Amino acid sequence: MVILLVLPCTQTSFASARKKKTVATETKKEPTKRQSKYDKLVKNKSCETARGEFVTLHKLDGKVYFEFPVKYLGREMLLASTISEASDNNLCAIGYKPKDPMHIKFTKTDSTIFMREVNVSATCNPQEGHMKEVMARSFMDPIIGSYKIYCYTNDSSAFLLDMTSLFTGNSERLAPISSGGGMVEITAVFNSAGSILDGIKAFDDNVTVKSYLSYSVSAKMMGMFIVKKNEPLTVKATRTLLLLPEEKMHPRVSDTRIGVFVTNTKQHISADEDRIQIYTLANRWRVEPKDVEAYKRGELVEPVKPIVFYVDDAFPAMWKEPVRKAALRWNVAFEKIGLKNVIQVRDFPKDDPTFDPDNLKYSCIRYVPAAITNAMGPSWTDPRTGEIINASVIIFNDVVKLANQWRFLQTSQVDPSVRTKKMPDNILEESIEYIVAHEVGHTLGLMHNMSASAAYPVDSLRSAKFTQKYGTTPSIMDYARFNYVAQPEDKGVKLTPPNLGIYDEYVIKWLYTPLYGLSAKEEQAMLESWIDEHAGDPIYRYGKQQVIARYDPSALEEDLGDDAIKAGDYGIKNLKYIVANMNDWFVDDTDGSHRENLYNELGNQYYRYLKNVMHNVGGIYLTEVKPGTAGKTFQSVPKELQRNSFVWVIKQLKNSDWLHNTGLTDQFGLRVALPPIVCYYTATELLGTYKNVVLSAHVSQDPYTLKAYFDDLYNHVWENAIKGRKPTSGEKILQRLVVDQAADVITKKSKLVKVLADPDEGLGMENTFMPSVDEIVAYGLDPTGLVGQYQNELRELEQVHGKGLVAKQLTSFGHGYDWQYRVNTRTIDDSKTYFYAYALRVKNLLNSRLASADSDTKAHYQTMLYALDEALNALNKK
Repeated sequence: MVILLVLPCTQTSFASARKKKTVATETKKEPTKRQSKYDKLVKNKSCETARGEFVTLHKLDGKVYFEFPVKYLGREMLLASTISEASDNNLCAIGYKPKDPMHIKFTKTDSTIFMREVNVSATCNPQEGHMKEVMARSFMDPIIGSYKIYCYTNDSSAFLLDMTSLFTGNSERLAPISSGGGMVEITAVFNSAGSILDGIKAFDDNVTVKSYLSYSVSAKMMGMFIVKKNEPLTVKATRTLLLLPEEKMHPRVSDTRIGVFVTNTKQHISADEDRIQIYTLANRWRVEPKDVEAYKRGELVEPVKPIVFYVDDAFPAMWKEPVRKAALRWNVAFEKIGLKNVIQVRDFPKDDPTFDPDNLKYSCIRYVPAAITNAMGPSWTDPRTGEIINASVIIFNDVVKLANQWRFLQTSQVDPSVRTKKMPDNILEESIEYIVAHEVGHTLGLMHNMSASAAYPVDSLRSAKFTQKYGTTPSIMDYARFNYVAQPEDKGVKLTPPNLGIYDEYVIKWLYTPLYGLSAKEEQAMLESWIDEHAGDPIYRYGKQQVIARYDPSALEEDLGDDAIKAGDYGIKNLKYIVANMNDWFVDDTDGSHRENLYNELGNQYYRYLKNVMHNVGGIYLTEVKPGTAGKTFQSVPKELQRNSFVWVIKQLKNSDWLHNTGLTDQFGLRVALPPIVCYYTATELLGTYKNVVLSAHVSQDPYTLKAYFDDLYNHVWENAIKGRKPTSGEKILQRLVVDQAADVITKKSKLVKVLADPDEGLGMENTFMPSVDEIVAYGLDPTGLVGQYQNELRELEQVHGKGLVAKQLTSFGHGYDWQYRVNTRTIDDSKTYFYAYALRVKNLLNSRLASADSDTKAHYQTMLYALDEALNALNKK
């Protein structure tokens, strides 16, 4: 045993002796240091790293890791998605940001990082110390995502998160296309197998991750017409995470009397008032004078940070200069408030590897080669203050087609240069500049002002002196296109809107004038006073765009002047001139396709003139009014104007045969002539205006009553029958429709004048004030263009289901803008009484004329009598 015990010790001692000899002859080795999880990732030869001052990104094996500094926990950020490439640019416009940015922050609990949506829906008085704790309890930031910490950096100053699922998964808040209802019901099924990461970039205050995302897309219009079915779609999306500044921009509380975009609807909780105050913030760029003292001295100074637009290098070469000039024209308005070079325009940089037009840091004017006749100017804001962080102007290729049609149909009676298939370069450039300038106005925070075009006297629009000074409207933010009032003999008259209108400069002043040395209440009072001093002046009046309910005839798209009847007379006179000469002007249109397209649009132009006047019937002027200042919140259109408008439209429809020029239309192939089409659908809308009269008469001190309405309807629709004359073709259409209408109302079928009921309203909400299908197309209320594409089919649906069916799908506005919604008139509507009396009156008239009528007219009258007898007999049997 002793030997056994000693031997191992001896062997160990021997080995140790041998080791010592080795050490004496070799360099001592350091013990191997264990590689950290962080080093294993970032030192992998396949790992791609993008380092920035904010967040560093690592991409490895199809995954993306965010190296997130601990110091940024709790900091507020924006996360947004931009479409960079797409396999179908009709579904996904390049450069567009389909969703508002997510306002987020990251917090840590144990080893989990939570993504939270920042709740900025409420504010409180900072002087009331206890309210901070109350607000934290009642308006906490909800959790919208969670991530396990993958590892820490070696110095523990940052942690890594595997964020792959956010950028390659089906994240609804970041999706470039979403499933949803509305007018076009889209079903987008995410294809995870076709979705992968692409590039990564990191900068001082933001990072971007690019991904390819694939879907199978189906689309139905109104749930009936298949637009797409299981079609593959791949989109390259750029996601930007942007760190918001700790020093917030000084916000400006909005005022509903001036047309600016707003951020959120907020509640202010304070003991200062016995109620919670509701308010919104105006959207505006952070435009601050670089030299404040020089600015206070009245000197023209540059801003600390200019608004820079980058122009897409994909634009056709000829478009680039008018695009640049369109943005720069707004500098004139800024100079009037003491700021110069506020807006700058640059080309896409060729030698800057950090530039990315889809990064939230860059505002761009983008070109989309799609057959869409539209342009738009969206912007994205800091939800805390309304500061505009990013803006885009998206120009679709076929907006030039629209400009071509506008210029020809509205100005060719005066300007021979537009009587051509392809517009001259100078005309096209002028039109592009106007279109882009309008969209840039949106990016600066200006909304549409649809009352601007009704501010100037109609005859002033025929004056060269007036129009050269003021253009056609006090705001380019209206849809006031070109001067259709001008007559062939009006020499030197300006045919286009101004570069900027008086109202446009007024809004820039209100939005961007720096104010110093004022308390919050004093600043609010100052801003209100600038609007107060113009109260009651139509040039400075703000008229909201009416998509939900169209009550106000002075706040319409596509109109000019303060007298719709007079402007309509001038416009129709010009259309007659154009129709008579169109063949001679287009000798190079060998197949007639260009003329046919223009002729169809001419029908729409005529329809607009009729609708502009029709809106007076039962119309109600709506104005945002501050108590104690000039103006009325609502006021019925004077009864004589209502009556004259009603009679004017009836006369037009009875005598619209001038539209049918066989020398022109015989070249277009088999088709129904335009006059009966225009007459039928316009008359259908006209005969529904009795509903408008119900409400207008109710709120008027001197109303145009239902009795007066039905008297005029009888005297003018049946004028030739009363006088023993043969009815015109237009008159026959009117008579058939009005008899059908009377019969339907009496028997409660109401097919012709049917309006949708809102299931959320107990008795139903009248949709008579909502725009029809034809109105949506004619006034450009559908940015997708799909209503126009399926106009005939949607007309038929509207005939069955009622006016408002399509418009209801377009109304996706929030409540922050104080939109005028529909007013329920069911309790005051006694129109059935008048329809019954009207039916008896028409029946007696037709019976008295049967003996003297010719065979065709007699057959027509007998048909009317049959329908009336059926309705009246059915009523008597009840």
